[in-house]
Amino acid sequence: MKIALSSDEHAPIVDFISAYLKKENHEVSYFGPLKDQQAANWPEVTQQAAEQVASQQAAFGICLCWTGTGACIAANKVNGIRAALCHDSETVKGARLWNHANILVLSIRSTSIPLAEEMLKTWLTSPVSKKTWDLKQIAYLHQIEGHFDTD
Repeated sequence: MKIALSSDEHAPIVDFISAYLKKENHEVSYFGPLKDQQAANWPEVTQQAAEQVASQQAAFGICLCWTGTGACIAANKVNGIRAALCHDSETVKGARLWNHANILVLSIRSTSIPLAEEMLKTWLTSPVSKKTWDLKQIAYLHQIEGHFDTD
């Protein structure tokens, strides 16, 4: 599956995530600076990844910035995106299950490589809930955005 990855700076965690996803047989589209390039604008690279997800050119996204907060805000400005800033696997699991998150946002500053690996494994294996109550919540989010189809 195709995954959109973005980061405003090229940190070691970016290389780790890209390699991990490729090892799991996913295609990665990267938006952000390459090694030894200056930092990019976090709203811009996040928007590029989020638009890939919203247009279904990518199955989901992983976006990073220093704290993760800016990338989360920028991603959620794109219609159809449910980005979740996560710091542990339980939050990742809940974001997928109950919120049907389609972008995982991580902090470059506070996410270690072992933690990133754990969260990626959880993200890739956590289903979205099909329970009526949970689907109703997602439908309401669609109404807020101004469209009425559901997942």
